[in-house]
Amino acid sequence: MFVLETNPDVLDPKSVKTFLISIKDTNGAPAFALVKYMLKNRYFIPFGIWGDTIVEISKKNGRFCDFFDVFNENCRIAREEKLESLKPDLSACNAALEGCCHELESVSDAHKVLDIMSLLGVHPDETTFSYLAYLYATKGLENKIIELQDLVSRFNFPNKTMFISNLISGYVKSGYLKSVSTTILQSLKESDQKGLNFLEETYLKIVKGYLDHGSIKDLARLILETQKLESTSITVENSIGYGIINACVNNLGLLEKAHNILDEMNILGGSIGLGVYVSILKAYTKEQRTAEASQMVSEMCSLGLELDVNIFDALIDACMSSQDFESAFSLFRDMREARIHELTGSYLTIMTGLTENHRPELMAAFLDEVVDDPRVKIGTHDWNSIIHAFCKAGRLEDARRTLRRMIFLQFEPSEQTYVSLVNGYMNAGNYFSVLMMWNDVKKRGDKGLKLDHGLVDGLLYGLVKGGFFDAVMEVVERSQEMKIFVDKWRYKQAFMETHKKLKVSKLRKRSVKKMEALIAFKNWAGLNT
Repeated sequence: MFVLETNPDVLDPKSVKTFLISIKDTNGAPAFALVKYMLKNRYFIPFGIWGDTIVEISKKNGRFCDFFDVFNENCRIAREEKLESLKPDLSACNAALEGCCHELESVSDAHKVLDIMSLLGVHPDETTFSYLAYLYATKGLENKIIELQDLVSRFNFPNKTMFISNLISGYVKSGYLKSVSTTILQSLKESDQKGLNFLEETYLKIVKGYLDHGSIKDLARLILETQKLESTSITVENSIGYGIINACVNNLGLLEKAHNILDEMNILGGSIGLGVYVSILKAYTKEQRTAEASQMVSEMCSLGLELDVNIFDALIDACMSSQDFESAFSLFRDMREARIHELTGSYLTIMTGLTENHRPELMAAFLDEVVDDPRVKIGTHDWNSIIHAFCKAGRLEDARRTLRRMIFLQFEPSEQTYVSLVNGYMNAGNYFSVLMMWNDVKKRGDKGLKLDHGLVDGLLYGLVKGGFFDAVMEVVERSQEMKIFVDKWRYKQAFMETHKKLKVSKLRKRSVKKMEALIAFKNWAGLNT
C-alpha cells in the first residue's frame, strides 16, 4: 500500500498476484484492503490477475460483502473509463450474483449485477439463470420465474439440471412444496425420458423440506407420480424414488422415515418402483438387518420386480457375516426363482461362510437343494468340504452318509475325500472303518482314483494301528508301484505303540495268512533286526 501511494510504477502486477495468493489462508481482510487501495490510487491492472483469487478468498472466509464492494467499484471504473482490462469474467459475475441470491437474498442487488453484465457485454449462462431461479422461488415471484424459464428455453442449454435444482431449492426454503412437486413433474415431462439426474444435495433438500413440514404423504404421492413419468430405461439409481429414499436412509439416517414413506405409498395404491426398495435394501445391508432384507426381497419378487445380481450378492454376504444363514438361503432361493444366471458368487459366499462357521449339516442341506440347478457349478471339491467338516467335528456317520449321497449323484470321490474320512476314523480309533476305506479305494482305482502321499500315510498308520497287516502290505506294494515315498519310521513307531507284545507264534496258530502278513510288515519296517 505504501508503494502504491508513493511510487506505483515500480510495482509489478505479478507481485500483486503473488501477494494475494500468499494470504489466501488468512481471514481475507488484507486482500480486500489491497484491492480497494489499488482502485483508489488508480493502479489498474487486469482483472484476470487478481479477480479469481479474490473470489476464492471471499468464498473461503465468508466475506461476500467485501467482495461485492470491490466488484461494484471495479465495474464502475471499467464502465466509466472504458477499461476493457478491468472487465470481470463470467465466473466473477456469477460469484457476485450467487452472493446476492443466496446470501443477501436481494432482488434489487441481483438485478444490479445483471445490469452490469449487460453494460459490460458479459453473456449469462445456465449458472446465472440458476441463481436467479433460486432467488425468485424463495420470494414467490412466479411471473419472474416464467420469464426466466422462457429465457432458458430460448438459450437452449444442453443441460437444465442445475436450473431445476436451484428452483426446487428456492421453493423448499420458502415452503412452497406444491411448487416443488409441480416443478419436478413438469421437468420430467420435458426431459425426453432421460431423467433429471439430480445431485444428492438436491434430494436432501427435498426430503428435509417435506419432512420439516410433516408431509410424508405428499412425498409418497410425489414418488408415485414420478414413477408414472419415468422411462423404463432409466437406471434405478437415477430414478426420483431412489434419490429421495436414499437421502432419507444414507444422508439423514432416517430409515424408519423411509419405511413410513413406503407405507404411505402402499396406502395410496399404485405400483412401487424398484428404486424405492433398493435404497432401503442397501441400508439394511449396511446395518446387517438381514432378516428384514430377506423378507423385503421376497415381497419384491412376488411383485415381479427384478433385482440386480450385485444387490443379491451384497445381501447374502451380509447374511453370512452376521451368521443369519436362513436369510441367506431364502435370498438364494429368490435368486434362483428370479432366473438370475450368475449364481456362482453367492453360492461360494454361502459355502465358504458355512465352512468357516463349522456348519457341515447346513452345507449338506444347501448342496442338496441346489445340486440339480445347472447354473450352480458343483464339483467333487464341494462334497469334500462337507465330508472334511463332518470328520473334523467327529460326525463320522454324517460324513459317510454324505459320501453315499455324493456317489449316488454320480460325483466321483477324490483322494482328498478319502484322506478326510481315513483321518476321521483314525482319530476316533475306528481302524476297521479305515480298512473299509482301503477296500473302497481299491475299487475306485479302476475309475481313475490315484493314491497320493497324504492318503497313503493315513491308510498305513490306521491299518498298522488296527493290526490289518495284509492290507498294510497291499498299500505298501501300491505305493511302491506309484513311487510314493513312505516314512517307515512312523509306522514302526505305530506298531511298537500298539502291538509290541504281539508274537508271530500266536498268529501262526490262528491264521497262517495273518502270520505271513505280519512277518512281511516287520521285514519291510525293519523290526526283525
